[in-house]
Amino acid sequence: MMRLGLGVSWRAQLALSIERYPKLGFVELMVEHFPSHKPLPQAVVNLLERGVQAVPHGLSLSLGGAEAPSGQRLHEMEQLARRCHAPLVSEHLAFVRARELESGHLLPVERTPESLDIVLENLRLAQQALSRPLYLENIATIVDWPEPTWEEAEFLRLLVERSGCGLLLDISNLYANSRNHGGDPVEFLRRIPLDRIGYVHVGGGVEHDGLYHDTHGAPLSTEVLDLLTELCALCEPPGVLLERDDDFPGEQEFLEEMEKIEGAVRRGERRRQEALR
Repeated sequence: MMRLGLGVSWRAQLALSIERYPKLGFVELMVEHFPSHKPLPQAVVNLLERGVQAVPHGLSLSLGGAEAPSGQRLHEMEQLARRCHAPLVSEHLAFVRARELESGHLLPVERTPESLDIVLENLRLAQQALSRPLYLENIATIVDWPEPTWEEAEFLRLLVERSGCGLLLDISNLYANSRNHGGDPVEFLRRIPLDRIGYVHVGGGVEHDGLYHDTHGAPLSTEVLDLLTELCALCEPPGVLLERDDDFPGEQEFLEEMEKIEGAVRRGERRRQEALR
């Protein structure tokens, strides 16, 4: 797995701050925002020309749905990957449509044998259409399916082992689910295949009416940063990326957020090295 370093989800509202950030290793490009019939924004081209890696990230493949992933959507992901010479692509473990009805949200997948078989088949079809390794992201959920056969960590492990795909670990989503549904997020980290992590998401959220919402529109919390440190004490993720999709920060706040991520990674690395002595 190649080293990606520190990254950020590319947004036009943050383009100048991203371009000026000297330690940038990679950016994440939302596939649905970069259709193949339009040229890449010049700001993105500038980043690629200076050696910043780009990772296409999808919202709409619906790999957890009963219907096979759309060939056109897979084509768009593949074309973006080729245009930016991406080392990998990523998508959510979720479903977003049924019988051509779009949910507008990432919906959780049932963790049952039947659902496992469906996701594995969809992954097989997606992997056949893509020339880059595919990485699955765990999602944040407000509600969950009752009586699952497997807990989320075990379901992710089975998918990764049986499909050969990688894991995009979203620390903020893990934190949100632990807040909303219970469970120990550190134990979750110990139960997933850490060696299959391609990169990591971190982002901010807010609480409303007793539920935590992973909004990507708030500063990073101490709890999320602490969980990132726990992860980095267990393994060395190839990349860590800041997601900010709303209420965009000014350049100084952006730099502070990136410094917080770097600090959390360093603290985890120190603990991991000390444990090896």
